Amino acid sequence: MSKVVCFGELLLRLTSPRRELLMQSPRLDVHVGGAEANVAVGLARLGHHCEMVSRVPDNALGDAAAGHLRRYGVGTVGVGTGPGRMGLYFLSPGAGLRPSSIVYDREGSSFALAEAGDFDWTRMLDGASFLHLSGITPALGIRSAAAALTAVEAAQDKGAKVSFDGNYRAQLWSRWPSEPRTILTELVARSDILFGNHRDISLLLGREFAGDGEERRHEAAVAAFEAFPKLQAIASTARHLDDADRHRIAARIDTRDAAFATDEVVVSGIVDRIGSGDAFAAGVLHGLITGREMETTVRYGLALACLKHSLPGDASLFGQGDIDAFLAGELDVRR
Repeated sequence: MSKVVCFGELLLRLTSPRRELLMQSPRLDVHVGGAEANVAVGLARLGHHCEMVSRVPDNALGDAAAGHLRRYGVGTVGVGTGPGRMGLYFLSPGAGLRPSSIVYDREGSSFALAEAGDFDWTRMLDGASFLHLSGITPALGIRSAAAALTAVEAAQDKGAKVSFDGNYRAQLWSRWPSEPRTILTELVARSDILFGNHRDISLLLGREFAGDGEERRHEAAVAAFEAFPKLQAIASTARHLDDADRHRIAARIDTRDAAFATDEVVVSGIVDRIGSGDAFAAGVLHGLITGREMETTVRYGLALACLKHSLPGDASLFGQGDIDAFLAGELDVRR
């Protein structure tokens, strides 16, 4: 399998138990997460060679985060240590008509304090076919924004494709005097694949798109391809929420020549929706790397996204057999 390098912050997620509000009772469940790390784990579970590039503190929390990646087959040669603390976020899971809510606690993390020159891209990107990163990294501050741009420039120099997930996080961008449109535009301009929908493209291009559903997504994709000549594919999901336990999800990939869309799937009995977008990205990258046709690739992405809702934690832990079973509609016990 091809080598995929993922660049971003490793985090600890602290979740209130039993769908309680945060601190309703004095207990929190802990999971290791981070958008890019979730993609790395998802791809590694599908048999790909994945390497994570990040920074963590030199303590038990940093060790646990790196150990989590190694447990699932992700290489951690590029996960260094540095001054600062472990980035955290707190989740209160939704229930019924109450949505989930997140509180970030990432100021002064080891990753956010790292400089662009702290990462050895010549070594890490050697032999890589893809670099994957997201809009969360530049949202962390001026250092992280510079590091993200350095990473994509290095990937271009090494001949690796760039996969970029918009992942716009208003809470993070608002914490410093940022220019998200300018910074994200520079990154997307150097990307081959964009994970994002019409809202992400609206932010980049400073314009709204008319129409509903597929028409609006198509119009946004056409505008993005015109604005970004290097971009070859845009992958996105559409999610409709009936309540916290029942969502309807469809997926789509637009290329410069065609669009490939799935039917809507009802996902009920949701255990944990966090990381489902990262699972979608892992499924799409898996299809692209293994040379599947776009019709199959978009279905792989949807399959992993839907399956992720059944699993506690941030990352997809499913293999090819699980994707095949989902696409075949198998629901009975597999003995």
